[in-house]
Amino acid sequence: MRKLLTIVVADDHAIVREGLKLLLSTMDHVSVVAEAADGETLTTIVRASSPDLVILDLGMPGVAGVQFINELRAVAPRMKILALTANIEPRTVRAVIAAGASGYLTKTGDPAELNAALDAMLRNEIYLSQSVRFAIDDPRSHQPPPTTDTALSPIPLTRREMQILSLAAQGLTARETADRLGISPLTARKHRENLMRKLSLHNTAEIAAYALRIGLPIG
Repeated sequence: MRKLLTIVVADDHAIVREGLKLLLSTMDHVSVVAEAADGETLTTIVRASSPDLVILDLGMPGVAGVQFINELRAVAPRMKILALTANIEPRTVRAVIAAGASGYLTKTGDPAELNAALDAMLRNEIYLSQSVRFAIDDPRSHQPPPTTDTALSPIPLTRREMQILSLAAQGLTARETADRLGISPLTARKHRENLMRKLSLHNTAEIAAYALRIGLPIG
């Protein structure tokens, strides 16, 4: 007998959540167990109920894109994540999949793709919306991802600053950054403070967004 797939719908627009729940209600062996309108609520729900799948709006309040996917996977490693977004930027598609999402749907796509995505995930396959498949199929997408030596920042950064930026965007603490780079935690903290001041960034979410924008691998 096919296992019931438990799903949490996460989007900050109530009309989108209702639309998704309506679509899901027509599918066999699917149960929407909760819904969330922000990242903090979603994390609490995932920690408490351990659903099989989250349909995640990447633009929802409290969701720092790829970094949030990493955080969800840390809370529930076996849970599948289906990204739902209006963003069709190839770099974002590749970063989201690289971070561990099992699917990527666009809000402008055909509603039938939701069923196709769930079927693919039950087969442990990755599903990409028709409108973004070029991001993976494009031969250029198979080139090595940018590194701290090749990513380009609008504001010139030293190699050490790029390393600090990349590690901070991954959510590493000052002590973890220090261990990775072979420096003291105090030095790592000072580097990070100087970097944030230089780039006018104020928190980890902004650091992750900046790193993603310039092409640094943060997943």
